[in-house]
Amino acid sequence: MRLCSHGYVTQCQNHRAIAAMKSIAKLRICDWSLIVLTTGALFSGIQLELLSGSSYFWIWVHIGLSLLFLGICIWHIQLHFKSSNWFIRFKNLKSHVTKMLWWISLFTLATGMAASLDWLASGVHGPIGAIHGKIGFLMILLVVGHIVKRMKFFFPH
Repeated sequence: MRLCSHGYVTQCQNHRAIAAMKSIAKLRICDWSLIVLTTGALFSGIQLELLSGSSYFWIWVHIGLSLLFLGICIWHIQLHFKSSNWFIRFKNLKSHVTKMLWWISLFTLATGMAASLDWLASGVHGPIGAIHGKIGFLMILLVVGHIVKRMKFFFPH
């Protein structure tokens, strides 16, 4: 028999409760990080729209924040779905908004990578960057809806 850190069999109730608390704590840290990064990506995206992508500073800020956002999103999904096939898990979700957020996020990621490569090659804000901006704002709207629906998680009391 394997013992947990408390000296009980691995499946002890106390051990499961501690593991669940650690998962919730990780999810809270992850989700609050996503809120901060969403705000930053939105602000830098608005700057890029207002400046027509002409500011190298805001382009690099947006790329940096977006890469951090991507990493934390991957962590967020991993906390929910572990290492299962995410495409199947999202396909089987009941929430249509979360399904739409998944697909719009993938499209935003693809257009963002294409826009970044286009900008690095040409040095100008091209049409793919403009498309990425519009899709990105749609994604932000869905993210806000996703957050609002789960406000009790952020403020449990």
